[in-house]
Amino acid sequence: MISTPLCALCGIRYPVFQGGMAHVSDGRLAAAVSEAGGLGIISAMNFGGSVLRDQIREARSLTSKPVGVNIMLQAPSAEASAKICAEEKVEIVTTGAGNPSAFMEMWLAAGCRVIPVVASAALAKMMERCGAAAVIAEGGESGGHIGEANTMPLVPQVVDAVKIPVVAAGGIADGRGLAAALMLGASGVQMGTRFLAAFECGIPQKYKDLVLKASDTSTIVTGRRLGHTVRSLKTPFSRRYAQVEYTDISDEELEAFGVGSLRKAAIDGDEKGGCFLAGEIAGMVKKEQSAREIVEETVREAEELLRGAAGFLS
Repeated sequence: MISTPLCALCGIRYPVFQGGMAHVSDGRLAAAVSEAGGLGIISAMNFGGSVLRDQIREARSLTSKPVGVNIMLQAPSAEASAKICAEEKVEIVTTGAGNPSAFMEMWLAAGCRVIPVVASAALAKMMERCGAAAVIAEGGESGGHIGEANTMPLVPQVVDAVKIPVVAAGGIADGRGLAAALMLGASGVQMGTRFLAAFECGIPQKYKDLVLKASDTSTIVTGRRLGHTVRSLKTPFSRRYAQVEYTDISDEELEAFGVGSLRKAAIDGDEKGGCFLAGEIAGMVKKEQSAREIVEETVREAEELLRGAAGFLS
């Protein structure tokens, strides 16, 4: 069985995180992943105030295993979400889109282990100095908000830069990705897009169908002009956004053009007006499965590959 320092750190059986996807990752999905032996993560972007607390408690009613919460630090609700995580003594807090140092003392005092998402080795070192228990090195192949570095070159540079465990993310959907990440020096992986096709994922069937029908060229990157670079599936909305992004439209008009598009996708399944976030690996997701099947299949595939790797040596 694959066991890494990340497993001991987080109290999980398998070194597999489920990404905290905005408007997607709720308590039910997180609990299913955690119950399967990975780490399920609730997105604080989904819920405000007491609703986040309810989601944490719902997840805990469904599993006795550790559950995490992801907080986008640029969100208006970030401070309130940070306090709720401390009050609920959430086992793992992952963060993105900012520096979590303002909340670290509170989280650490509450016993939370903090694992920020980083897009560079320099940021990883900063997070280690702040008291992070591990970092998630996320490459630009991932869905949602992305940085410039890709996973393959990013992960080993982050591994070399810090002494804490590194989780690889971006472009990982199966056991091949997990095995490759371990060979790069990571202690585990985070997968988001693969879990969009989980039975326990509550997104509209339209969203799942778009992922299941995707190919290797089905995603598009938009938002660089405003500094909010995101990867999503090619849909009427994302194609239109890409067309107008570099016209003479004002920044204010462009910002307004995208308002509410994530919710329209993840809640309403609105293909014309929704931004369906997904990573480049969407074309590898071909079937709906339970969260348990996804976790166990990924680990089993990786174990088989790693056991056979000696065959490459003479």
